[in-house]
Amino acid sequence: MKISSAIDIGRIIKQKRKDDGLTLEEAAAVCNVSYAFLSALENGKETVRLNKVLQVAKCLGVELEANIRTWATSGDES
Repeated sequence: MKISSAIDIGRIIKQKRKDDGLTLEEAAAVCNVSYAFLSALENGKETVRLNKVLQVAKCLGVELEANIRTWATSGDES
């Protein structure tokens, strides 16, 4: 799934948590983050700390991958 916004990653985390049968409180405890942080993450708050987002993703088994694109357009010879 392509992630283009904080809302996208929040939806993924929320769906994985629900698929695992965890409440917000349980998942926060398992991932060692606060309930408020996990709630903000799931709701797409843009100011959440990236290191904690990655911590929660890893804890819940959500793998993130970066696909690198180039800026050159076809036909460019530089």
